[in-house]
Amino acid sequence: MARPWLHLCICLQIPGFCTNLLLSQSPGHILAQTNNKTEIPCELKKEHAGVYWYRWSQERQTFEFLMFSNLLGKATYGTNISQDKFSVHGTHSHTSYSLHISHLHASDNGTYYCSISQSSQLLLGSGTRLGVVDVLPLPPKATQAPLSKKPMQCVTKSKAAGKKGACSPLVWVPLATGVLILLLSLVPTAHRLHRKHPASLRGR
Repeated sequence: MARPWLHLCICLQIPGFCTNLLLSQSPGHILAQTNNKTEIPCELKKEHAGVYWYRWSQERQTFEFLMFSNLLGKATYGTNISQDKFSVHGTHSHTSYSLHISHLHASDNGTYYCSISQSSQLLLGSGTRLGVVDVLPLPPKATQAPLSKKPMQCVTKSKAAGKKGACSPLVWVPLATGVLILLLSLVPTAHRLHRKHPASLRGR
């Protein structure tokens, strides 16, 4: 076990050095509520003898071995790790595992890594950061499309003005002016027709 642990320490000093394509951890961040439970998935590209789980605590600056689960589902736990709190569930294909954590507390904050042993080296996944909070934030409200503007209508004046039903002068003044001009243009035409009509009767 000396060589894997030595290689693991080198990986911790160079972030991302040991991440590889054999392990996949998604999502990269999970937010969970105190006293609830959560699970951290891990996907393997091919079957392995088992999966290790580690936790890095930024606050305590410690890298802790949590447990190892083999193909038969038997688990080996690290020092002072509660079996009631941590468990590993896997599929029949032995390529998909998830670390289940119950009775969540603030001390469970950290980045969780699944790991496999290959050629006497421990290969780490990309890690999933777990945040434990007392109250989960509300989901963002969905933005609604702006309402279409209605065509401008004649608006009555406020009661404070003491008038009711009066439309804006910008609407009726141009209209009245147009009607007046139309009537004035018809007066000469009507006058000419009136003068021509008696003359045509006398001619007959």
